[in-house]
Amino acid sequence: MAPAPPAFTLRRLLPEAEAGPVDARALYAGVDFAALAPDDRPYVVVNMILSADGHATHEGQSGGLAKDRSDRTVFLALREQVDAVLAGTGTIGAEGYRRLIPEPERRERRAANGLAPDPLAVIMSRSGNLPDAPLLTDPEQPRAVYAGDEADPLAAMRDLRTRHGIRSLLCEGGPALNRALLAAGVVDEYLLSFSPLLVGGAGAPAVAGNPLDEAVSMDLMSMSEYLGTLFLRYRIAPPSGRLPAHG
Repeated sequence: MAPAPPAFTLRRLLPEAEAGPVDARALYAGVDFAALAPDDRPYVVVNMILSADGHATHEGQSGGLAKDRSDRTVFLALREQVDAVLAGTGTIGAEGYRRLIPEPERRERRAANGLAPDPLAVIMSRSGNLPDAPLLTDPEQPRAVYAGDEADPLAAMRDLRTRHGIRSLLCEGGPALNRALLAAGVVDEYLLSFSPLLVGGAGAPAVAGNPLDEAVSMDLMSMSEYLGTLFLRYRIAPPSGRLPAHG
């Protein structure tokens, strides 16, 4: 069995009732995302890392924004908590996605918590063009691909719930996919790792593409910190709490 990854002790800043240190692997461990699911689709959590000047990648990859491995630790722990993981084709190709949970001990932890050993990998592509990545060929990785007309976010989320029994889904980007999910109104939470790095350039923001019809309002639920990296958990406000994007 591989040794456990190094512990990163985060400083909890909000809410005040929970202030104090927390291991990065346990930052969101107490959240039962599946229990929060609506009746007709999974509970959808978007997880992103951004540089301090607002870029979602550095030198073509999100991993270039991590100042240390604390973000990676939180990222991997989240994969252990959900039924499915969604990523856009650009992200899958650029990051070289492989089997989502390759380590046997992590699959055992999922099974012990009542989850399938491997989360379902969900791929959405309007064009139908899929990247050359090990995730798409590994026989041990369960997958669901939505291409062409099937790549409608709302229809795909409903299909995941009814046909695959998916109650919790983690979206790992990229920016265009985030925009599509937000526009469809299927995002419930937004988790942001805010890196203390300035990278410059013309990298994409966390949400890219045409402006949303309405600006999406969020409520800050928690905030933690490790060596300058902030970990923010937001809940998406209901439509009545959204602000007009224009005017």
